[in-house]
Amino acid sequence: MTTRSDDATAVAGAAEATASPRPHYIEHWDAEDVAAWEAGGKQIARRNLIWSVIAEHVGFSVWSIWSVMVLFMPVGVYGIDAGGKFFLVAVPTLVGAILRIPYTVATARFGGRNWTVFSALVLFVPLLATLYLMLNPGFSYTTFLLVAALAGVGGGNFASSMTNINAFYPQRLKGWALGLNAGGGNIGVPVIQLVGLLVIATAGNTKAWIVCAVYLVLVGAAAVGASLFMDNLGNQKADLRAMGAALKYRDSWVIAFLYIGTFGSFIGYSFAFGQVMQINYLAGGDTPVQAALHTAQIAFIGPLLGSIARPIGGKLADRIGGGKITLYTFVAMALAAAVLVTASTNGSTTALVLGFTALFLLSGLGNGSVYKIIPSIFEAKAQGMDELGASEKAAWSRSMSGALIGFAGAIGGLGGVGINLVLRASYNSPAKSATMAFWIFLAFYLVCVVVTWAVFLRRPAERGVADDSQTSVLA
Repeated sequence: MTTRSDDATAVAGAAEATASPRPHYIEHWDAEDVAAWEAGGKQIARRNLIWSVIAEHVGFSVWSIWSVMVLFMPVGVYGIDAGGKFFLVAVPTLVGAILRIPYTVATARFGGRNWTVFSALVLFVPLLATLYLMLNPGFSYTTFLLVAALAGVGGGNFASSMTNINAFYPQRLKGWALGLNAGGGNIGVPVIQLVGLLVIATAGNTKAWIVCAVYLVLVGAAAVGASLFMDNLGNQKADLRAMGAALKYRDSWVIAFLYIGTFGSFIGYSFAFGQVMQINYLAGGDTPVQAALHTAQIAFIGPLLGSIARPIGGKLADRIGGGKITLYTFVAMALAAAVLVTASTNGSTTALVLGFTALFLLSGLGNGSVYKIIPSIFEAKAQGMDELGASEKAAWSRSMSGALIGFAGAIGGLGGVGINLVLRASYNSPAKSATMAFWIFLAFYLVCVVVTWAVFLRRPAERGVADDSQTSVLA
């Protein structure tokens, strides 16, 4: 949809947000102008948010497609063992994490609408390559790795989508808007796993091409919808220099580290949970077909809960404080990891499922709360820049927040790589179990607890941090 005349007129008449004669283009946008927001700005923002969620959703699905494909790959047919599969799903995680850096600046450079359309169309490449490879299982492991790497383009969509929506929404609503945008995208992980379940249940574990075919249609719909209903903003600025400037603040590095613990956990477990459960069922005597079906029946539950929890985490952070919610989340994640250690040691499938489910739910809450802290940091910093006017402060805050969103997203994605590699090493150890990996995860969450408390909650007044735990501005 082009920028509707009634939307544009309302916004232009209420504040300095004026519509350009160019279709799908808004020359000036000030989300903090309450009058403009109520006069029509929120309708424009909501429309862009909806299609941003849809496009990011299919991006996440394609990014995580190999977590589903491995359920269709019995060793006897494809010749790839458990260790090889863990590495196979780690590759798109790594590529997606790296691509988040350039994707962060893409919306300001090319326009939010334009880049959303392009990034959706690019998803056709890994889908078609995956479809062909699954129909022809005789290719080498290296070929599988290369095609899996192509799926990483879906991971980059998150950074561009979040940066774009960060620009559309006012500070008071960013926690909810960013949480909803990210959560809706994250749901792409359990949805593609549900599609995989339906295929396995109805057509067996040899019809992986059906999953690819379904997403070819969905990707096309997302690209068309973004083209028709989204807008480009003219007053956006986000470049690699802005990212460099954002990283001069110590809190930016802390946020990136904490995001390893929240988003890294979500995406890492999303890619690995199905394999962990499949190994568990095979060890229990299931045939490959039975193990694939049993795994598919539960693999989507954790990612679904984590995705739903993300906007809730953002909303709680809006009300209580990002630092507090993040601290409570990591304490609970450490306890959930302890459950996994016990479950792995005692061989309890029920406890294993419960522990992972808790980690998914908590990582979703933490994703929302950590991302709420980001705009708060730079909003507080901007208020101290007396040499800038109100509009310049808002522009600087958006630019810095957008840059850090992309950087934190990239570093957080690397956490997903680490989870799969640690699990691979644990299963390849003499013990042939995931117990060692679970101990490592437990220790990491305890470190995150200490870091969150020390930076955002310990004597904030003495450290130049506002009483609201969302606004740490340490240089």
